[in-house]
Amino acid sequence: MRRQVLSLLVENTSGVLSHISGLFSRRGYNIDSFSAGVTADDRFTRITVTSHGDDQVLEQIRKQLAKLEDVVDIKELKPEKSVYRELVLIKLRARPEDRQNIIPVANIFRAKIIDVSSDSMVIELTGDQGKLEAFIDLMRGYDILELARTGETGLSRGDEDVIIL
Repeated sequence: MRRQVLSLLVENTSGVLSHISGLFSRRGYNIDSFSAGVTADDRFTRITVTSHGDDQVLEQIRKQLAKLEDVVDIKELKPEKSVYRELVLIKLRARPEDRQNIIPVANIFRAKIIDVSSDSMVIELTGDQGKLEAFIDLMRGYDILELARTGETGLSRGDEDVIIL
């Protein structure tokens, strides 16, 4: 099984997300991660979809996505030629005596403490999946009250694959 990260440039129209997720659902393909946002040109949305499968399944996913009329461009973001990032927010139960142990770990990972209350704190961290997983594993020693992840988003390096619209 191989992991594939696809960057889709799609028309920013109502129903486009439904078309894409429906394609995965109808074909029985799993989505590992999905993120979407408007580009610099608000007529278009950039969608990053991460999935896994054998080469035949991954090729079929690309072909089926290319058939959708809202899809303008598809790029596979290969690890050596791309940059991926994800955001995680973690709410921990953190008594004052726990904070002195949590803060140095957060600093090592370059995480930001974005909220503190009398019995909890919220930490924001961005990075690749490995970095996020390592941080989450360390925080499991504390009581994780809530955790939210955005899903991966990414762009290719350099300008060779840039589409000018």
